[in-house]
Amino acid sequence: MIVELDLRGEVCPYTFVKTKLKLEELESGEELNVILDHAPAVDNVPRSLKNEGHKILEIEQNGDHLWKVKILKA
Repeated sequence: MIVELDLRGEVCPYTFVKTKLKLEELESGEELNVILDHAPAVDNVPRSLKNEGHKILEIEQNGDHLWKVKILKA
């Protein structure tokens, strides 16, 4: 199952907090795709999630200020 979380308009640290809360709703092995438009979050969110044991599958840039971070829940 792939779940999408649109965080456009959100800034750090809310991007990480909201991503973490959404991951808590998922089962291990499920994928969460997070859409971000805050450049610092593109570095901070994946780094923080890796530290918690989750796997970053891909960081895809869509346009100048839009990214999709694909996360596999540990």
